[in-house]
Amino acid sequence: MSIVYTILLYLIQPLVWLRLLWRSRKAPDYRKRWLERYGFCKNKVKSGGILVHAVSVGETLAAIPLIKALQNHYPQLPITVTTMTPTGSKQVKSILKESVSHVYLPYDLPCAIHRFLKTVQPKLVIIMETELWPNLISQCYSKKIPLIIANARLSERSARRYHKLGQAISKLLAKISTVAAQNRQDGDRFISLGLPADHLAVTGSIKFDIELTAKQQQNLAQLKQQWQWQLHRPVLIAASTHSGEDEIILSAFQQLLKNHSNLLLILVPRHPERFKTVEKLIADNGLNYITRSSKQNPTDQTQVILGDTMGELLELYGLANIAFVGGSLIEHGGHNPLEPALHHIPIISGKHFFNFKVIGEQLIEANGMLVCDSSADSLYSTINSLLNDQSRCQQIGENAYQVLKNNQGALNRLLEVIHHYLEKS
Repeated sequence: MSIVYTILLYLIQPLVWLRLLWRSRKAPDYRKRWLERYGFCKNKVKSGGILVHAVSVGETLAAIPLIKALQNHYPQLPITVTTMTPTGSKQVKSILKESVSHVYLPYDLPCAIHRFLKTVQPKLVIIMETELWPNLISQCYSKKIPLIIANARLSERSARRYHKLGQAISKLLAKISTVAAQNRQDGDRFISLGLPADHLAVTGSIKFDIELTAKQQQNLAQLKQQWQWQLHRPVLIAASTHSGEDEIILSAFQQLLKNHSNLLLILVPRHPERFKTVEKLIADNGLNYITRSSKQNPTDQTQVILGDTMGELLELYGLANIAFVGGSLIEHGGHNPLEPALHHIPIISGKHFFNFKVIGEQLIEANGMLVCDSSADSLYSTINSLLNDQSRCQQIGENAYQVLKNNQGALNRLLEVIHHYLEKS
């Protein structure tokens, strides 16, 4: 299987280039730094340290507390952070700046991976969530470089797909030093695929260990001061939305305005290449709007604020009374519902939150998250019920926050696993 996989990967490279060019039409950064994607990163990294891979924005944000903890615990070791997308790259550069080295992780081609590892020479590789790259894993194993899958999750659907690979997946998992799973269910799925039991550690989800940085607190306070005369208005945020969701959200919002004429919507698309598309949707709905990138403050006439900036979502959640978390009205799997929970606000999700199944179920059980169907009427009804009952709205928000606080501590457990491999450094 490994040989077939590698041959196919080489054969599809022209298609990969075309895809990068296609995506670069809306996101020009996709046509830049292609050499990094083939392991050419000399003079861009400091060797002999820790390599942390976070594929895109969500994984990058989850990795930030871990990276900062590693910097505190192992100040003598340089850290290289890799991503696969320009948006993830921007997050790394924006938040961590020059404190880490940053390049793209190369494609999983043997020559590119060999070139990359020879340059970086990591003492430890940490991959966030579940990125199982056969050649990367195999080369780390052969070079005796410990590899940890951190904050690992594996949905039932993904497990079923991996099961079809038979012995190939079990041989691959045996080469991973430790899978640090978010919960026992995820861990059991890895074991069912062939992961040796002694290679599993159930550490919990480090996404529970989020907190606002001093800079984020300062930014939020500044925004509240600038918008203070607007904060008497109810504020709904719809965050990390995908194509097919914005139409539903805007339709529900139009219905809500009939009963709550002063409602303010903050609409934040997940991907920057969709900012212009969503802006046109807002305009086509005849709504009075401003863009966050314009730095304008909302007025009494402003109905929608388009969140067309990167790295501000946690602060924007802090301005809202109710949060809808996107990627859940369509079959994408949802996004992190703990970010609004940090601000004590009630969470609304569509029914497709399988990427955060356990966290979502905990929030639902604690009455900290409400679930609606994938229709404007259902979303309208759910939001309207909260707007009409402020006491219930606040209680659900507090319930969500308590779920967050009660599950913290995963970061320290993960650091104990990491220390086992770095104690001689």
